[in-house]
This record gives sequence, structure tokens and C-alpha cells, in this order.
Amino acid sequence: MNSRRNFLKQMSGAALAAAAAPSVLTWALPQGQSVNVPGEDGMILRSFRFVDLETPVEYFNTWLTPVSHFFVRNHMHEPSELDARDWRLSIGGEVEKPLTLSLAELSRLETHSVVNTLECAGNGRSLHRPQVPGIQWGKGAVSTARFSGPRLRDVLQRAGVKATGKHVMFRGLDEVPGKVPPFIRSIPVEKALDADTLIATHMNGAPLTKHHGFPARALVPGWIGAASCKWLTEIKLLDAEFVGNFMSPGYRLPNQPVKPGDAVKPEDTHPLTALSVKSVISGPSDGASLNAGKVAVHGAAWAGEADIAKVEVSTDAGATWTPAKLGHAHAHYAWRLWSYDWKPGKPGDYTILSRATDTQGRTQPASAVWNPSGYLYNAVDQVNIHVS
Repeated sequence: MNSRRNFLKQMSGAALAAAAAPSVLTWALPQGQSVNVPGEDGMILRSFRFVDLETPVEYFNTWLTPVSHFFVRNHMHEPSELDARDWRLSIGGEVEKPLTLSLAELSRLETHSVVNTLECAGNGRSLHRPQVPGIQWGKGAVSTARFSGPRLRDVLQRAGVKATGKHVMFRGLDEVPGKVPPFIRSIPVEKALDADTLIATHMNGAPLTKHHGFPARALVPGWIGAASCKWLTEIKLLDAEFVGNFMSPGYRLPNQPVKPGDAVKPEDTHPLTALSVKSVISGPSDGASLNAGKVAVHGAAWAGEADIAKVEVSTDAGATWTPAKLGHAHAHYAWRLWSYDWKPGKPGDYTILSRATDTQGRTQPASAVWNPSGYLYNAVDQVNIHVS
């Protein structure tokens, strides 16, 4: 009983702290400028209208990303008022026994933890050529945390999933401006019933902050970030994929490769699910000027539902490749940190590249497959440096 009281006290305190924080929406700063949002240290502002904050790649130096460095992606305005005591989660649709759970009732269920690398499907969008509309993310709309909470399947089994329940729909408490369609998405019931799919209430051992979905969010590990709905308030079993703007035309890829600049009909697309294989160089930074001597090349690599098998580094613009050392910290859906110690043979300009290969045999391509929405950019990463 005491643990439950402490849990709710923690969650209520998080809500009050979130409500008291100033809003980034009022700040008139050039897009892409580094800003100090309370609780979000040194992040890159990517959107004025909603809170969209990118993590500088220099922060990819810890296996678990501190919450203050974790990227933020919002499609709508964040809920203005949230109280842990009033929050409810409804479960309905194609179920035998519709449920409504309070946070206290949710907290009584067995807790499970998953370390997951969460990446926005549009991460790297600004690097596609030709460029496409949308939030012009650089390389930092990705972070890793330990998420904890009840398994989604435990809640669904309590409600009793009917044979007609094929997709699981999530709706959050986002405040929808004007005539903008609400942010609602669904995932196949098979993924919803996976033992690692959660209703997450905690992140890195603490209650979720407002930016990250307080008091509860879906956590669909290995899949694009849009699948993990924040400020969760409704779960509904459907007999088919949800029909709505953020399922189609949003978050879909062409069934066949298209020429850069070409449009694609929605019926010729399929929904985005798992992430691609990818690595990013977090140091040295692009454009750095370094003194002669040993250079520590390092970064992170991830592959959605697959594991990273290896990361290779080239210091001669791709002419030769050498295996990097993978960090010891490892979990199924989480990135691997990697490093490579390099000693340049002489002063000059160098192009350093990194590419990852996963356990499914996928390797980062030399160039990303272009698509009209700029999703899943995963070309071989590169930085240019000067050694004096």
C-alpha cells in the first residue's frame, strides 16, 4: 500500500512540475537554434508551433539518454492540464469486457522494463535530396531510455480480446488545434500482445515528464516513434487498421522505389513499422579542426527489432573500412555505442564515415532511399574534419 501511495505522490508531483514549466511555444527563436528549455538542456528547437526538440549528436555518449537530453516530438499541443488523480485509461472496441483504469489501478499490475531506442520516422529528413516538407530534423531525433510499466497484453487480456480484434488503436490527450485531424494511430494486435510492448509510466526510473507523455504512454519497442502514443487515454480494439490522417497518408512508404520528387498515391504505399539499421558519428563533430595525434571516433548504432552485428569506420572517404569496438551495454531494442581510435598519418582534410550492419544482414546504404515524406533516412554517416 505504501509503495502505491509513493507511486501516486511521485506522479502527482511530476504533473505539478510539468504544469509550472514555461512553454517553449512562446519563444521566438530561429529554427534550429540551440535553446535552454527548462528540463531540456541545450536542445535544438525544430518547431515553433508545437514542442519539437532535437538532441545534439554530441549527446550520444551515454547508453541511456538522460531525460533532459531526450528528443521531443509532438504533433499537437501538449495537454495544458494533467492530474494523476483524475487521469483515466479506457479500453474498449472488440473486447469482451470494456475497462476503465485509474493510475492507481494501473500501478497494481506487474511492471516490466524495456530499454528502447526511440526514433522519429522523420529523423534525418533535412538530409534527403531533393528536400521534402516536414520538420527538418538533423540526425538527433533519436534517444534511448529504460521505459517501465505494465505490459499492454496484461491489460488487453483483462479486457478479453475478441477474435475480431485485429488492430489496437491509441488515442492521447493532445490538444488539437482548429481543424487539424487528431493524432490517432493503430498497431497490429500481434505487436500489441508482444511481451515487450508496454503502457509505460516511468522513464529511466522516474515518472514520465510532460514532454514524454505523462502520466502514461504506449511503448512499441523497435518501431517508429509515432507508434508510441503519448498522454494515452484510450485504447480501442478494431477489426482493421485505423483509418485516419496519421495512418494514411501519414507514416507510409511507397511499395516500389520512386524517382526523387515524384508523388505517390496512398494506395501504392504501406505503413511504417520497424526502424532501419543506422549509425551516427557523435564525435569528432563535423567541421572540427584537430591537432595531430590520436583521434577518438565514436557514436551510436541501432536497428529497431534487430541487433547490431558490427559497425565499421572509414577514415579515407570509404576506400577502406575497419571494424569499430562495440560498447558492452546491450539490450534487444537499444542502440550500441561504438568507438574507434585513429591516428592520422599526416595533416590534411579527412572524411570519416560510419556504417552499421545488423543481425538481419541489413547494412547502411551509401545513399538513402528517397521518399516523398523523408522517412527512415539511414545513409552511411559522415563528418569532415581537418587535422593540423
